[in-house]
Amino acid sequence: MEMCLLTQFGRTNREISDIDKKKFKLVFELCDIDKKGFLNREDLKIAVVMLFGYKPSKSETDMLMDQAQETDSPGVSVEMFVSLMGRKLSSEDQYLKTRQIFNAFDVHCRGFLKLEDYRRAFSKVAPLLPQRTVLEAFRPHDLLPFLLWIIQMVIGKLKKDF
Repeated sequence: MEMCLLTQFGRTNREISDIDKKKFKLVFELCDIDKKGFLNREDLKIAVVMLFGYKPSKSETDMLMDQAQETDSPGVSVEMFVSLMGRKLSSEDQYLKTRQIFNAFDVHCRGFLKLEDYRRAFSKVAPLLPQRTVLEAFRPHDLLPFLLWIIQMVIGKLKKDF
């Protein structure tokens, strides 16, 4: 069989742990440079980058700031920040990175990967890997471990580049 299908990605809400809350509070403190007790618009954007790895859009920032304005606060308080980031984390798509990497390797936008796609992907992230390993990874039952391995390789490569 020459094709592997990648299907059924879903969202699950996850519980926010005490460790998550401590991380949110720490990021809040780091971003509240002037120790005002709240995050302004720019502080909030930096905090989202620190926690989730992307710069929020203007509309997302507006939405977050609007919720703070409802409490007549000049910005986002630590309690509001923990609540907002907790909701954001709990609804985060756990497969987003996997889909993004899959889409990067699916250069022909077919929705599935062929052996040639695997070879191209492996040649970019692990050029010295034996072709036998590439063929073994292509087997349909090995798709998930392969994708997890690719994610680790890409993240490691990205960290080295930055």
